[in-house]
Amino acid sequence: MKPYPFTAVVGMPDLRLALVLSSISPAVGGVLVRGEKGTAKSTMVRALAGLLPGVDVVDACRFSCDPVEPDPACPDGPHAEGSPAHRRPARLVELPVGAAEDRVIGSLNLERALADGVTDFQPGLLAAAHRGLLYVDEVNLLHDHLVDTLLDAAAMGRATVEREGVSVSHAARFVLIGTMNPEEGELRPQLLDRFGLTVEVASSRDPELRVEVVRRRLAYEADPDGFAGQYAAADAELAADIEAAQRLLPSVKLPDDALRQIAEVCASFEVDGMRADIVTARTAVAHAAWAGRTEVTTDDVRVAARLALPHRRRRNPFDAPGISEEQLEQALQDAEPEGPGPDDDGPGSGAPPEGGETSGPPPSEGGQEPSGGGQGGDQKPVGAGEAFRARRFEVKGTGEGAAGQRSRAITDNGRTIGVQPAGTKDGHPHLLATVRAAAPHQRSRGRSGAGLVVRPQDLRFARREGREGNLVLFCVDASGSMGARQRMREVKTAVLSLLLDAYQRRDKVGLVTFRASGAELALPPTISVDAAASRLDGLATGGRTPLAEGLLEAARVLRIEAVRDPLRRPLLVVVTDGRATSGADAVQRAKQAAGLLAGNVTSIVMDCESGKMRLGLAAELAEHLGAEHVPVAEVAADTLAGAVRTRISGRAA
Repeated sequence: MKPYPFTAVVGMPDLRLALVLSSISPAVGGVLVRGEKGTAKSTMVRALAGLLPGVDVVDACRFSCDPVEPDPACPDGPHAEGSPAHRRPARLVELPVGAAEDRVIGSLNLERALADGVTDFQPGLLAAAHRGLLYVDEVNLLHDHLVDTLLDAAAMGRATVEREGVSVSHAARFVLIGTMNPEEGELRPQLLDRFGLTVEVASSRDPELRVEVVRRRLAYEADPDGFAGQYAAADAELAADIEAAQRLLPSVKLPDDALRQIAEVCASFEVDGMRADIVTARTAVAHAAWAGRTEVTTDDVRVAARLALPHRRRRNPFDAPGISEEQLEQALQDAEPEGPGPDDDGPGSGAPPEGGETSGPPPSEGGQEPSGGGQGGDQKPVGAGEAFRARRFEVKGTGEGAAGQRSRAITDNGRTIGVQPAGTKDGHPHLLATVRAAAPHQRSRGRSGAGLVVRPQDLRFARREGREGNLVLFCVDASGSMGARQRMREVKTAVLSLLLDAYQRRDKVGLVTFRASGAELALPPTISVDAAASRLDGLATGGRTPLAEGLLEAARVLRIEAVRDPLRRPLLVVVTDGRATSGADAVQRAKQAAGLLAGNVTSIVMDCESGKMRLGLAAELAEHLGAEHVPVAEVAADTLAGAVRTRISGRAA
């Protein structure tokens, strides 16, 4: 079946342009496509491969070396001048979310290295993608260390594999394209910054456009070859335009005035580092080549900034990416040449760019009012204060869950704490342990020569301890006793700070709330921490305190999640003042519910009680849960450090 034609995709002009510019100049750094599900992100990316010019490669070279300029360090080389070559289409290599590191960067055969003294390197997906496209669907679900590896290779143009003192390097120049649904979690800011361009896509609300999308899709499914044939001429014309822009690219000049505009724009948006300036410059040059110009203009800088800066502007972790059109136009205008200054002869000659009047996006709307649920005495949501650095709460014991930064775990990365034989979970080879295992058997195996005779049963692998991400389930009391504005503000600030901590430590989060006569799962467990922050922001209070129902709902959620994601250990954070006032025997039922969780789940009780007269009910709940009792004022890491210093100084006195 032929791929869906690129020119047949309806709408999404920004995505179309970003993909074309990255194809013209791979140095731009690729494209990150953010958008809701079902918006043809993957369809357009896969269609792009058919537009790229073919590549000449050396025969039998697994690393796609260019016969004109072969890689001098190619593991299959060196390639002599005039080596046989052939032409093939540019590749689109897809990287599965669950791919292991060796599959991505390649692997070394330890047995042959020890026995024969040769470097037997098996290339990975980075080698296959050289001089083509590397596509990562759901890149936000990929392990961070793999994303780092991909982005480093894309930036440096080389991939390096190092195993126990043996190093292999090969060329890996490709256009990196990642797609993601923000509802499933965000990339860390430092990883976002490594993508050259970013584009937000959303399905159109225009009925006519939606009708055309469905019509074309059904026609494609009914007759893929015939449908592709209808757009073959348009795709061929676009491919010719891309190839022409690639030839023009080296001739495009970037004048100082354009560089000054780029610097002014990046400074205006307070982006960190210099990568934004470099990427914007490269994108502007590519856009000029695409437009058939040999010199970068203000229009090229404007387009480049819209694609290169939205994910780089300085922002809070829970803010959506984006830039202000008015601010962009003002920065471009400020960077226009002003001519001689007041101490020089002659008037200034600066002029605002054409098209300066833009109808930018409307101001963002404020948070929506939550549905009251019909409960009497409900209070409107209270906003949180500024988040602070929270203490790191850990799950007891050592796990084997997803990579993260919270609790101790046996992971693929980290410090080596031992070795293990080959088995179901191998990890990285351990050279010294393998040699020790093989050494006693050399005589019986008839060893001759310098190399060791190594058998598969001799292989030993490193056992490493690092950190894992956990499921942090918040069980928040939203009853009337929490409704004091100052108290709720403190609570939301503390929970928001813990959410920020969970975001940084790559945790999964969920939110259970209880009020009036029951509890509800406000947010099912997800890696989208910003979704939890949004639900928290709209949380209203009112009614009695069904503490037992809240704990039972939390227990139910944890049971279900243990089946769905058994390796991700949970951390339960109960946010309450400890009161239980809903229904008969409310206190006794709360104690029974706490007993179901005690000993099975690592728990924390965040005590929200305030004032001079305190009942200490949250501390009692912590005892029944077997949980750590933490007053809300001690959630901050600095508060804990200060308390420790106070105790130490008191003992010294």
